[in-house]
Amino acid sequence: MLSLEDIQQRLAAYLSQQWQTPVEVQSIKQVFGGASRDTYRLRVTSSLGERGLIVRCDPSSSLIDTERALEYGAYLAIYPTAIPVPEALYLENDPVWLEQPFSIMAEIDSGISAVADLTAAQRANIGQQKWHILGRLAALDPVELGFDKLTAVPVPMNCASEQLAYWAKVIADDAMHPQPIAAAAIRWLRRNLPPPPQKLAVVHGDYRSGNFLFEPDGAITAILDWEMCHIGDPLEDLAWSLDPLWCWESPALAGRLLPPSEAIAIWEKSSGLSVDPQHFKWWRIFASLKGLAIWISSTENFQNGESQASILALAGWMMTDRQNRILLDYLSVHSKHEFGGDL
Repeated sequence: MLSLEDIQQRLAAYLSQQWQTPVEVQSIKQVFGGASRDTYRLRVTSSLGERGLIVRCDPSSSLIDTERALEYGAYLAIYPTAIPVPEALYLENDPVWLEQPFSIMAEIDSGISAVADLTAAQRANIGQQKWHILGRLAALDPVELGFDKLTAVPVPMNCASEQLAYWAKVIADDAMHPQPIAAAAIRWLRRNLPPPPQKLAVVHGDYRSGNFLFEPDGAITAILDWEMCHIGDPLEDLAWSLDPLWCWESPALAGRLLPPSEAIAIWEKSSGLSVDPQHFKWWRIFASLKGLAIWISSTENFQNGESQASILALAGWMMTDRQNRILLDYLSVHSKHEFGGDL
């Protein structure tokens, strides 16, 4: 395993080769909190000037199994649009440099990701932007952006069933003990599949508070973490953004920012799409099942994987319990009539 000093020296050599000029890495700091890539913030100087860079390196074990080329390609495709993302610079698959493949992006110079301490006015401002941007993403044509070269284009009527099959398999493969709540949710979801999407869209896959940078009194500066992006039903992203897990301490505010009804209204106006409440309930339940699958997978990774990262254990313990409680609320006898169908 490379030390931080080794990584610093090797990245200086790599960038010197790429830019054809000597590069010095003035500082390097590991950014903790993510679970799918090891992330480092660099400050580099050369004859070209000084700039900040972000390096995302494949770890030996990850909470989510993702393809670095997909994430990198998503940044390249989205960068020319009005959706704010960092500029993608290099994708390196040769492990000779850092012993693992990695990507390099330009650092976003300003912005924070934590929303918990915002004032009411700041929450309203950032919330409006958050769901406006998500709506604009839903309105884009994924094929025109080139996402068909990055990931499969699903048959519209199969969007829901394919996503359900994928995450049900994650649970079946990684569960270390029976998961009765997940099993009940899967049964309900299979029996109550929604209609095809109004349009195919780029689905970010993890659009939530914490995965974007913003100025508290200004604008959202970057949407981050596109590791799970794919082409599918845009309601999938909307449901994920509204999952109760992301507003744990503020249940009345989606993502701790806005009431869900306001978030949905902003998304509808920006996307030009509509949200049918009955169909959307399917995606709300699916979002919680998907979250549960990720936390179950993190438990398996911590127990049997090569990594002993504490975030995997924390997610596997605390998040699994919370997501199960959310699913129980959805699938309880009290909610049975509202959601329809048998468990």
